[in-house]
Amino acid sequence: MTDALAATFRRPFKEQAAAFRLRLGDLVPTAAWDDLAGAAHDRSFAVAGAAKADLLADLAAAVDRAIVEGTGFEAFKDDFRAIVLRRGWTGWTGESSEKGRNWRMRTIYRTNMRTSYMAGRWAQLRDGNFPFLVYRHGGSAEPRLQHLSWDGLILPSSHGFWLIAFPQNGFGCSCNVFGARSIAGAVRRGGKPGVKLRDGWDAPMAETGAPAGIDEGWGQAPGASVADLVQAMAKKTVNWPYSIARAYLDDFPAVQQDALSSAYRNLPSLMTDLRRYAKAVQEGRAVQPVRTMGRLTQAHRQRVNDLLGSDLENYHFTLDAPAVRHILSGHGAASEALRGQIPISAETYALLPRILNQPDVIEAAGETRAGLPVVRFSRRIGGVTYTVAMEIRGKKRRMLAVQSMWGRRASDGSPA
Repeated sequence: MTDALAATFRRPFKEQAAAFRLRLGDLVPTAAWDDLAGAAHDRSFAVAGAAKADLLADLAAAVDRAIVEGTGFEAFKDDFRAIVLRRGWTGWTGESSEKGRNWRMRTIYRTNMRTSYMAGRWAQLRDGNFPFLVYRHGGSAEPRLQHLSWDGLILPSSHGFWLIAFPQNGFGCSCNVFGARSIAGAVRRGGKPGVKLRDGWDAPMAETGAPAGIDEGWGQAPGASVADLVQAMAKKTVNWPYSIARAYLDDFPAVQQDALSSAYRNLPSLMTDLRRYAKAVQEGRAVQPVRTMGRLTQAHRQRVNDLLGSDLENYHFTLDAPAVRHILSGHGAASEALRGQIPISAETYALLPRILNQPDVIEAAGETRAGLPVVRFSRRIGGVTYTVAMEIRGKKRRMLAVQSMWGRRASDGSPA
């Protein structure tokens, strides 16, 4: 993958996120890569050889985070390795060598990144009502000759070619398609009027069952069967990283929501990013105003409801820059030891997902000065009991937001 392409993939957009998250409602156990066929890919998520529900949820969360938050390949590799170890997944293709493992991780990452990207592009192009579409070769180091022959091809957007050959149309394909409102506009997007589609272009090849240039199992435009739904979903979302990160999951079954949310908080890359976020705030660098740590599970909701009579449906755990500054200034000094507490540093923020996912105690803790209800989550880790105070922020925002955090070597007590 070229640096430019990787940079593009790390800037997720609403339609891409919607197209991928439509697939998370159906996590499909499979034995081989071709167990899912055709338009089934538009509404289902699978990783060849992953058959257990918890493993699939973990892998789905890792891929989802890479796509929706643009975390990159290295972060995905860290998550993938941790998932394989935690779930004891063995026997998967590529497992037996470092080269094979890197190939498999790259294939899973690139294929999901690319298909979701192009599914989002298909929805955008349809919504734009472009009369013409232009096929552009992606510049691969080892190009498919048929794809090179299509470079610059200009066809009406209604032509059947696009339903079959719209990229990604094979493993590793990096081709793209652009919309145009005139032939002159198509030429400006790299179109070449002299490039023609040969007669019989759609005749299936005996080896693949698909037309020449289309890999076996790839003879359908990614996202074509759900394009209108993707566009409708995207139009309801503000194009802001936090909004995109929490979008399109509210209608999933509760068990699916819980599995994905818990898996998300188990990802090493999330823990790393929370530490980096806190460090950036500490150093005065620019950060996103607020970031999600995943939605509350049904167990979280039930406990808070029991304590306060509040149903936090579709609420997310969140962290924001003011909270980080408050905690580091109020509980970050070495003098914390004088009141039986340990200093909270940027490194401590990596523990937040563990504390929230599996707290030893959840308890009501009054209200903030602004009158917002507070709930405390506590968990003992490495001989220290960490407590995180979370404030409930309104139905419109639907946040259970970090308000304070401290740690004690003793198992009881609260901050002085």
